[in-house]
Amino acid sequence: MTEPITKPITEPAAETADRAPAAEPDAYRQAPDQVAERLGVDPGAGLSTRQVSERAAVHGANQLSEPARRPQWLKFLDQFRNWLILILLIAAVVAGAIGDISDAVVITVVLLINATLGYWQERRAERSLEALRRMLVPTARVRRDGTEQVVEARLLVPGDVVLLEAGDRVPADGRLTVAETVEVAEAALTGESQPVAKSVTTFDHTSITSVPLAERTTMLFMNTALTRGRAEMIVTATGMRTELGAIAEALRTGTEPPTPLQVQLDSLGRRLALLSGVAVVAYALSALVRGESLSDVALQAVALAVAAIPEGLPAVLALTLALGVHRMARRGAIVKRLASVESLGAATVVCSDKTGTLTLNEMTARILWTAGRLYDVTGEGYGTAGAIRIHGTEDASAPDDLHDAVLPFALCNDAHVSGGVFIGDPTEAALVVLAAKAGVDADWLRSELPRAGELPFDGATKYMATFHTEPDGRTRVHVKGAVDVLLDMCTDVLTEDGVRALDERHRDELLAVTGQLGGSGLRVLGAATALMDGTPSAFTPAALPGLTLVSVAGIADPPRPQAREAMALCRTAGVAVKMITGDHADTAAAIARELYIDGDVVTGAELDRMTEQQLAERIDDIGVFARVAPEHKVVIVRTLTNRGHIVAMTGDGVNDAAALRAAHIGVAMGITGTDVAKEAADVVLTDDDFSTIVQAVHEGRAIYANIVKFVRFQLSTNIGAILTLLSASLAGLPSPLTAAQLLWVNIIMDGPPAMALAVDPARDDVMRHPPRDPGERILNARRLLAIGWAGAVMALGTVTLFAIARSHVGPDTAVTMAFTTFVLFQPFNALSARADGGTLLGRHQFRNRALWLCLAGVLVVQVAVVQLPWAQAVFGTVPLTATQWALCLGTASTVLLAELAVRTARSALGDR
Repeated sequence: MTEPITKPITEPAAETADRAPAAEPDAYRQAPDQVAERLGVDPGAGLSTRQVSERAAVHGANQLSEPARRPQWLKFLDQFRNWLILILLIAAVVAGAIGDISDAVVITVVLLINATLGYWQERRAERSLEALRRMLVPTARVRRDGTEQVVEARLLVPGDVVLLEAGDRVPADGRLTVAETVEVAEAALTGESQPVAKSVTTFDHTSITSVPLAERTTMLFMNTALTRGRAEMIVTATGMRTELGAIAEALRTGTEPPTPLQVQLDSLGRRLALLSGVAVVAYALSALVRGESLSDVALQAVALAVAAIPEGLPAVLALTLALGVHRMARRGAIVKRLASVESLGAATVVCSDKTGTLTLNEMTARILWTAGRLYDVTGEGYGTAGAIRIHGTEDASAPDDLHDAVLPFALCNDAHVSGGVFIGDPTEAALVVLAAKAGVDADWLRSELPRAGELPFDGATKYMATFHTEPDGRTRVHVKGAVDVLLDMCTDVLTEDGVRALDERHRDELLAVTGQLGGSGLRVLGAATALMDGTPSAFTPAALPGLTLVSVAGIADPPRPQAREAMALCRTAGVAVKMITGDHADTAAAIARELYIDGDVVTGAELDRMTEQQLAERIDDIGVFARVAPEHKVVIVRTLTNRGHIVAMTGDGVNDAAALRAAHIGVAMGITGTDVAKEAADVVLTDDDFSTIVQAVHEGRAIYANIVKFVRFQLSTNIGAILTLLSASLAGLPSPLTAAQLLWVNIIMDGPPAMALAVDPARDDVMRHPPRDPGERILNARRLLAIGWAGAVMALGTVTLFAIARSHVGPDTAVTMAFTTFVLFQPFNALSARADGGTLLGRHQFRNRALWLCLAGVLVVQVAVVQLPWAQAVFGTVPLTATQWALCLGTASTVLLAELAVRTARSALGDR
């Protein structure tokens, strides 16, 4: 923001050239001559070359500062900063140290692939400030040394006098000194859906501690655009001291909260480290008690530690997220950070910008009043498809007299609309479309009735008037503007009985209609006309005759057609939606009602009066935040985060960028969104459709469910291996699994079946449940018990069969049977893990063709490993008979039967 002023500048400009004034933080409260005096400039002559040079030396270039660059090699190393990755790195080093080169290579390659993928995905999310700089205006028209000049915008300094016309972008923040019918599009900065009328006149702010940006009507802000009029301003802030600079600073200094998945994986890594340590200590103690040599114990303990870590987990996780990214891209959501895919599934609150996100950002006439009757206007946006119907009916036939009712809207208008694209003011474009729906071609009409004169719209008078020469030589005047203003200018009104004198009854009726429409969040404009004999000598307000009020239009930025359905899905899924907008409270509340967004409406001014504690206590009950500034959005997101919510923030403007960065998941609009919003976001919607967010939540939930499935599957396999070795050792038996067999189990089980679980289709009821508790761990108590139970069953079955086989068929066959049994446990274990939280033997079990193919492939390969001579030499196996295979298969099926028994017991006890 700007620096405080320490001393007013009262000396003439020539005497103060050696010192540059500070930028003006409260220029909107000051009169133009006060601003000029404090900044030491004559608006008629501008700054001198010497003044510009001196001030540039103090204030620097009118551009955003470069962020501190983190070396790329450090960004790559950041990919290794979690417990699981560090444990796997240690495991790779240890495996190499004991001569297990294959395991060390596999782990290292997996980690490098995972880190590279994460590095390239996340590198794209660090360009927010570059996008902000690209948005700056390259040149500006200024007055310096008494002449007009065109200079590079980066060379502007406080005190420069900038000249602007309709269509120009504002190159810096400045105080207006000249404003002729000026309107400015500020949606990208403030969220205001309609162009804002600007004026030179300062209104009394003394009783207001903080005035929202959208209400600082005497100011122009960097990167907004003039849609109408001509302006001159004195630059009051440049570069990082502008309002845009404040957003850039928030982006530069703001931090992104870790995603739920990152938190979960860090917790998982710590648990695996503890588990591996306990297993190694227990095995070492039991082996030493039995009298084994220290060197043998050390070698086996290290091998057991390596076996305890699921080295395939990072690769399968990366694959799961990458496939999710691909599926979401096909649905219109481009994900820039892999971890953000799953985060959307955990979202408990979606904070949505209104303009352009929940609404079309296309002004549309929705209600027409004329001749004492209301009409509904169908069709949305700037396309001319639609109809005008009698209010509350499905009758699409428009009465003939609507032609006359919309004539003033078509002629007293500077906008042009063609093919759904408009040039000019958005509200005027909506009126052109309204006329077209009533059968009036505005462009043709203007060519037939050319404009003889006009009174441009003025924020002070609140109306616009145009004069048109009729074929008979008379002049027709058309006026549009605020209804209450037009009523004072009218002597007659069009009623259902024709033109009648405007009396109190008619006036009260019109004011009631206006109040009703305004209370519905519509922008209300009236239209009036009159026929004059001849042509007035001067086109001034005094030339306006008594007018006849013919119609009133209610205009709004309508909700997106799919938004209502998306809101219903959010409610079903237990995801709260909060609208955050810079628009007026009444307008925002009206859109919220249409979208069924529940909760209180709170303005930015009310937020300023709340303490952090008060906001935290109320925030869950607030549905709409209106008239908010960019800093308010960040406060809202952080308050929700501190309340334990997982927050998704949507937006499209520069004003949304800091909040997009602060949220767990920033979602930007791809079509209407600014480059800044897209670069600050984690997800970009290519169709700007709010319903795509709901689809992304569905995808995120499915991804998390799949992560749970393969984590449970892999860890139960590892726990089973650990318990098998430990229990055999404690029972005084030799190891039932050789090193090669254990490595084979790791490769074949941690690979294809786990990856098949990663592409499991979502259950039909995934969006009929509330979001999971943000504090819930992947390995919660229920899943830990399930993993331990499955591992214990696998260990018990393997060791029992091994012990029995040793006494009946010899040690070599016993080892082969134990090995085969442990491998065959895994298809049944995969089915058990896949049913996590769902039906164990339901129809859903047969929907994953990839899993069934993988499991069939595992069975075929295991038969080959046991029965083929060349494989027997590698894995130390011997052929098994059909009976022995049946015994192995029957023993392996017990893990599924054990899971079914546990679920039956829980159901009997009423515990799901």
